[in-house]
Amino acid sequence: MFGSRVVGQERLRLALLTSLAAGGHVLLESVPGLAKTTAAQALASAIGGSFRRIQCTPDLMPNDIIGTQIFNYGTGEFTTQLGPVHANIVLLDEINRSSAKTQSAMLEAMQERQTSIGGEVYPLPHPFMVLATQNPIEEEGTYVLPEAQMDRFLMKEILTYPRPAEEHEILDRSTSGTLSAPKSVQPSVSLDDIEFLQRAVDRVYVDAAVKRYIIDLVFSTRGSGPRPIQNLTQSVRVGASPRGSLALMRVAQAHALVEGRDYATPDDVRALRYSVLRHRLVLTFDALASGITPETIIDAVFSAVPLP
Repeated sequence: MFGSRVVGQERLRLALLTSLAAGGHVLLESVPGLAKTTAAQALASAIGGSFRRIQCTPDLMPNDIIGTQIFNYGTGEFTTQLGPVHANIVLLDEINRSSAKTQSAMLEAMQERQTSIGGEVYPLPHPFMVLATQNPIEEEGTYVLPEAQMDRFLMKEILTYPRPAEEHEILDRSTSGTLSAPKSVQPSVSLDDIEFLQRAVDRVYVDAAVKRYIIDLVFSTRGSGPRPIQNLTQSVRVGASPRGSLALMRVAQAHALVEGRDYATPDDVRALRYSVLRHRLVLTFDALASGITPETIIDAVFSAVPLP
């Protein structure tokens, strides 16, 4: 399903599949036109779940996302109207164009998987997955996401332009009429299958040595660990939190399951390391001015920490 709708973007496919199995959310960053929305729609169509797209703008209000109460003059009572976040797959398009108040409205939904409207709690459907897109931060009219919200995303994937052969295939599909979405799609995976898959991830075995490896990696991002990186604090203002450790382990379990194994290895920890950690590191202004990227720090950390 994904390959028939999206050309190339194999890392995006792996990130979405792994996050779905792990029950996490994904932040996608790229310039417009690289199939972020199409990928989200393809994922929702494949699992037969409900899909809602929320276009984020500066005037978008929290109630536009989570829902609100409406007074019924006929009955004299308030009725609750659930917002578009109550869906299996939710696409927050250009999330960094909305205000900080609206961005924070998603925190409860993403972490607690519920919304609060008028003092009542409404659980979100299961499975529930948020795909948020953002433009590069240097573009006009964009705002930096709060660190607390960035940490709620299991992974952050940065999309790149397709290779020449892939772009040629896009043109071929366009001229043959196979690039657009089919009018009717039969889901290939049921919601029950997804729940079974996520329970299977819970049962993937993680050895104590692999857990120790994850802890050493995360501690190294904070300037400590078994082999501290020299002058790291000059480049990294905030390292990965304990949620980063949980994310590395959860993604390793999901990746192992995708690879057909019931146990996680250090290679599973390394497989999606950039996607799991890049948004959890806050670099100093000096590092940013010097052109140092989170990926550079991640490479240094994984090179410094010995394999178990």
